[in-house]
Amino acid sequence: MTWSLVLDHLFMVLAASVLAIVIGIPLGILAYLYPKTRAVVLNLVDILQTIPALALLGLIMIVAGAGKTTVILGIMLYSLLPIARNTYLGLSEIDPGIKEAAKGVGMTAMERLTKVEFPIAFPTIFTGIRIAIVNAIGIAVFAAFVGGGGIGSVMYQAIRTQDMKSILLATGVLMIIAVILDLLMSFSENRIRKSHSNMRKVVSSLLVIFLAFGVTVPFAISQSKGEGTELIMYEGDYSEVRIMHHMAKMLIENETNLKVKIKDQMSQVNNFKAMVGRNASCDLMLSYDGTLLTTFLHLDPTDVPEGESIYDFSNAEGQKKHQVELLGKMGFNNTYAIAVPQKIADKYKLNKVSDLKKVASKLTFGAEHEFFTAEGSMKYGPFTKFYGLKFKSYKPVDASLKYSAVEKGEFEVTEVYATDGLNKKAKLKILEDDKSFFPEYNGCYLIRQDTFEKFQSDAPNLRQVLSQLDGKIESEKMAELTYKVDVEGKSVDEVAEGFLKEIGLL
Repeated sequence: MTWSLVLDHLFMVLAASVLAIVIGIPLGILAYLYPKTRAVVLNLVDILQTIPALALLGLIMIVAGAGKTTVILGIMLYSLLPIARNTYLGLSEIDPGIKEAAKGVGMTAMERLTKVEFPIAFPTIFTGIRIAIVNAIGIAVFAAFVGGGGIGSVMYQAIRTQDMKSILLATGVLMIIAVILDLLMSFSENRIRKSHSNMRKVVSSLLVIFLAFGVTVPFAISQSKGEGTELIMYEGDYSEVRIMHHMAKMLIENETNLKVKIKDQMSQVNNFKAMVGRNASCDLMLSYDGTLLTTFLHLDPTDVPEGESIYDFSNAEGQKKHQVELLGKMGFNNTYAIAVPQKIADKYKLNKVSDLKKVASKLTFGAEHEFFTAEGSMKYGPFTKFYGLKFKSYKPVDASLKYSAVEKGEFEVTEVYATDGLNKKAKLKILEDDKSFFPEYNGCYLIRQDTFEKFQSDAPNLRQVLSQLDGKIESEKMAELTYKVDVEGKSVDEVAEGFLKEIGLL
């Protein structure tokens, strides 16, 4: 946990809150002044609140691209409900006698609104702002899934590796931020009420929020400096990806004049979108030939022509459809694998996937939600059909909680990545895929083809620098490296640097 992450989180929360205030208050006033628009405005902000946060961020990312802009817009839309509704309620609940008195002294409709009604309603409005900001602190955790950064990136990694210390630290920091902001806003709210809604106090209360946002802006600007002159990657949501991204950074900066920036954490799918989208913000990422084929190109191994490898076919299709290129295979095959706790393997004498057929009806299968989707052939339905397995039941869980769940006995069979160091920690036995259902997932760097030309002056040998890792990392070695990060608690930089020195590249 660093100050940079805390400021990152605060910037997103306050930027979204300022936007929500600027948009939400006028929407509430619109609903109050024009009854015909009331249902439309209030129903609209209600509907926005019903959309799951991750789904909303995913939709915005299609238009706005990866990063903080997507997060800020998402939080802003979520924050409109309490602000717009409280603005409408505060104005509509003012004593009619006060309104008549203002009208009686000759005030225009706009004068009544700005000098009488809005100041009286402001304590209720400010309560809505207070609720929106406190809620935004929690919602901003989802920034980790779309490259927004913040404290969510720490929390996601900690949950996946069951690092209770980091989970409690991240949660504690979020709570402290929420309490401090809530106390400051509570103080302002009490001052407003005691001042009988003096307009000067109303304005000063809003200015405090705007000034707090202004304090975080220089930090955000400093974070974005240099973009366009640096090779951009994103932190991955798994240690394997993070290790390989940091290796690439070390090699490139050691052997060229090019600077590399690794931006905030992002999933593989969103990282690919950031690489090929209209507002592309990524130059290089770790991927796999099987992932490029099935997840990114939406093809299946059956689409690969006879005699052609998945690597060659998916690479050619990637270049043709998205102008991205797989570099050389680095040696590790992080394919899907089926695993069971060692005690279950011993009990039922399980060594290969086919052995499950005789006992599947007694066992529960558990995996991340993605494995149970209908998209692609490397999923639960096609897998069980291919092997003729009928499990007692199946249980989708969040990917970050999968290992914890299998260790607690919530299910006995799961899908894992072959090179994940947590397999060893959870004492899982990987069963042999004896009928070869799962294709290869050879680890390779995936690069935008225009990257070589883009950085020709600073790194004319970029392809050669990255190719030094071709064939250098076997699956067992990658499992060892991820174990050092996920279980032994070593830093990604320490592990990446140690390996590069071990093979003589640093």
